[in-house]
Amino acid sequence: MATGPLLAQVPQLPTTVVGSYPVPDWMERLKTDYFRGRMSRAQLADLHEMAIKAALRDQEVAGIDIVSDGELRRDNDIDYFLARLPGVQITNAAKDFYFDYYEATLPQPLPEPAGTPLRLADDFAFAAAQTRAPIKFSFTGPFSLSRHLRGSAYPDNRELILAIARILHDEARALADRGASLLQIDEPFLAGHPDQVATAIEAINIVAADVPVTWALHVCYGNRYARPLWEGHYDFLFPAVLDAAVDQLVLEFARKGYEDLPVLAKSGWDRDVGLGVIDVKSTEAETAGQVADRIRRALEFVPASRLVINPDCGLRHVPGPVARAKLAAMVEGTAVVRKELADRQQTSPPTPKRTRKETTQ
Repeated sequence: MATGPLLAQVPQLPTTVVGSYPVPDWMERLKTDYFRGRMSRAQLADLHEMAIKAALRDQEVAGIDIVSDGELRRDNDIDYFLARLPGVQITNAAKDFYFDYYEATLPQPLPEPAGTPLRLADDFAFAAAQTRAPIKFSFTGPFSLSRHLRGSAYPDNRELILAIARILHDEARALADRGASLLQIDEPFLAGHPDQVATAIEAINIVAADVPVTWALHVCYGNRYARPLWEGHYDFLFPAVLDAAVDQLVLEFARKGYEDLPVLAKSGWDRDVGLGVIDVKSTEAETAGQVADRIRRALEFVPASRLVINPDCGLRHVPGPVARAKLAAMVEGTAVVRKELADRQQTSPPTPKRTRKETTQ
């Protein structure tokens, strides 16, 4: 990761989450009630704040080093952002189920950025007031957001993606001004459009430009209803992703296996890797031993100084008790490997000092 105050607060092999956290059944029902007109917006806001506090507490109890707000204000990975973009029209604001996607259209080009219409900095500030732990704040990237916008305002989809990126850039700058130090761009739809990687990276660089935080990029194979949308290998990201102005790639490995680890080394990725060690598409909790084995496997290709430990994707679709068990196993397995690394460092013979004569020969 980039250097900064965040690193001073976390140990080697820091543990974190990708972003989303389980939505309890009672919250699903109440959010759906809101969309059916049976709950006020103020009541919904109270509901969100209560759920965020609980999610943060769960992560703290599990021992997660870098926490998130659980993305619990968001019905899914798209609507929260599109509904606030200026010029976007929502055909029907009601939903049969809170997690459904809106039908969003853009009849005219997006206006040039003016202010921060998504108000993401307010969301970060609320979470930061509830915990002393470092926070990762994530938001959906411009490429994935563009996939859910209908209309012909942009004959060239690249121009739409870049226009969204310019708005997200201002949001990122506002987040940094409010104290955010780790921002993650999520591109859950990129794996389905490998021919668009170069455009997605161009947009990501617009979002991140001159925003002095640690930047992460999360790319998975889809997680709608805990099912993948695509399959494949991460070699589709290269070489384009080498030009991304990010400090960390957060990738899905636990479900798929670790065959893609050599791809990172072979392709020249020399920055941090967010290592997916928890399969969020399974309701069976991993053991600490499984997590430790997965980290050891990664250490064959990525040094410990460049590894961050996290689930494959967000935990939204994992039942709460299972998610807590998975996070506990992740923390415990990471602790095992940390101890192994510390013991190895203590028992390693010191490097002999070279004399001035030797160094000048």
